[in-house]
Amino acid sequence: MPTEHGVGGSNPPGRVFKSGSVTGPNLFLGLFFYLEKKKIMAYFDESFDLDQFYMSEALKLAKAAKEQDEVPVGAVITHEGKIIARAHNQVETLKDPTAHAEMIAITQAASHLGNKWLNDCEMFVTIEPCSMCVGALVLARIKRVCFGAHDEKTGACGSVFNIAQSGILNHKIEITSGVLNRECAQIISGFFRSKR
Repeated sequence: MPTEHGVGGSNPPGRVFKSGSVTGPNLFLGLFFYLEKKKIMAYFDESFDLDQFYMSEALKLAKAAKEQDEVPVGAVITHEGKIIARAHNQVETLKDPTAHAEMIAITQAASHLGNKWLNDCEMFVTIEPCSMCVGALVLARIKRVCFGAHDEKTGACGSVFNIAQSGILNHKIEITSGVLNRECAQIISGFFRSKR
């Protein structure tokens, strides 16, 4: 069974070794290679998808938002393979129209790193960010945003606008879309259906 490691919540599970299958110093040889998004080290199960893992963490936060009668959007930010920020919408709770999951996560990540730039970070968010959130992500110079469901009304990563990759601004964000799309779309559509 995979183990969890890291501070403050779940981080990617490592491959579990059977006793006696690897001996001596070779057990950990290469185990702690630097993780890049597209190169999962050899000791990880090949079927394991990091984007889906991080998005599942964001979905947990979206479910927490729903329980508080907030629009169910969750976001996590990672740095060097570890989750450093976790947030969900708190617009109703804080009576603050800017209290989107993405905005709160940006603040947490910058505070954690002690730096306003998030160039080596990636955000995983359950729905395509709006123009406010993408604007903040551009200003923070985040490396990549991975979102679940498209937002055909306010999405600013290509659905309505493409602020994330605008040639006019001083930073372009790498975008990955559709990760756990069905689950992400269901939680938000179900929330709004219940409000009708």
